[in-house]
Formats: sequence, structure tokens, C-alpha cells
Amino acid sequence: MVKKILIGLVALVGVFVVVVAMQPADYRVERSLAMAAPPDVVMAQIEDFKRWDAWSPWAKIDPNQKVTFGGPDKGKDATYAWSGNDEVGEGNMKITAVKPGERVDIDLNFIRPFPSSSTVDFVLKPEANGTLVTWGMNGKNDFMGKAFCLFVDMDKMLGNDFTKGLTQLKTAAEAEAAKAQAAPPPAAAPTPAEGAPAAAAEGAPAAEGAGAAK
Repeated sequence: MVKKILIGLVALVGVFVVVVAMQPADYRVERSLAMAAPPDVVMAQIEDFKRWDAWSPWAKIDPNQKVTFGGPDKGKDATYAWSGNDEVGEGNMKITAVKPGERVDIDLNFIRPFPSSSTVDFVLKPEANGTLVTWGMNGKNDFMGKAFCLFVDMDKMLGNDFTKGLTQLKTAAEAEAAKAQAAPPPAAAPTPAEGAPAAAAEGAPAAEGAGAAK
């Protein structure tokens, strides 16, 4: 009886291993959202890691997490590293390419709770009333990742976070756009060429008056 149970368990393990091995290794998760803000305003929120605290869906999970910035202030080669509780884990990001007003590419590496690497992209498409922003992630699952995806819907789990982040990015970008529109335009000072004729015209009556006095 015990022998039959052991044989059954081995068979189940074998079937599970085969099922896991047959799962696709590549994955992509993406979500899109329209924002009433021009591409350059949205881009400013994305290519500057210091602004992510205002809209990232993970920024407020652990208020005590340690965050480190490196490289340039923004754009290509800017880096962001974090280390926090078990929920946010530890990892780092680096901006690898920027196409102004159109796209930002990022390398993402997790250290814990389990090591993994993926690429992240933000694609901006101008629209009549603003910008359509698509946030995507590409990666490869190892055996453990494939097994995890048998029980957890990766697209739904990450997709919900992306949707939350895009909604908060929309709020931040639209607030910046509204602020820019509300700012009064700078007063245009007259150029010397514009002012010269006026000065001459103002001087003409004085000259005539001087002649009349003579």
C-alpha cells in the first residue's frame, strides 16, 4: 500500500514537472491610459525617478524603505534602487534609452524576494486631447516562475498595479499641465527698434516749439 502511494506521488510530481516545463517562458504585461497632458509633461514625470514617488503604485507600500538615486538627475543612465519590507522587496532600475516625448526604456532587476530581470517600457502617443500612455513589461520565467504562474495570474496581478500607477501618473501630469496653462505669459519688453520711432515722434513737437520761440 505504501509502495503504491509513493509511486503515485512520484507520478504526480513527474506530471507537475512536465506541465510546468510546458508553460511559456516569455511574458508581457501592459496597460494603457489617456491623459489630458502633452507628451513632454508626461515624459517629465517618467524620466525623472525622483518624481516616481508621486505616482508609483509601490512607493507608499513601505514608508521606511531605503531609496537611492544615481547617475544623472534624469534621462538615460539615471538609476533608482530600493530596499524595503517583504512586500516591496529589494531591487534596482536603470533608464537605458529615452526618445523625447515618445518612449522611455528601463532595465528592472529584483534581488528579493527572488532574483529576476525584466525590461520596462513607457510609450507615449500624442492625441487630440493629450497623450495615450502605455506601460509595459517584458521578461522570461525560469522553472520557479513558470510554477508560480500556474497558481497566480501574473497579467492580472501586475496589470492592476500598472493601472493604479497610470491613474496616479494621470493625476500628477494633468496637475502639471493645468499649472502651466494657468501661469501668466511673460510680459514682452519693447525692442530698441520699436522704441526709437516713438522717441523721435515725441521729440518732434519740442523742436517745433523751440523754433517758434525764436
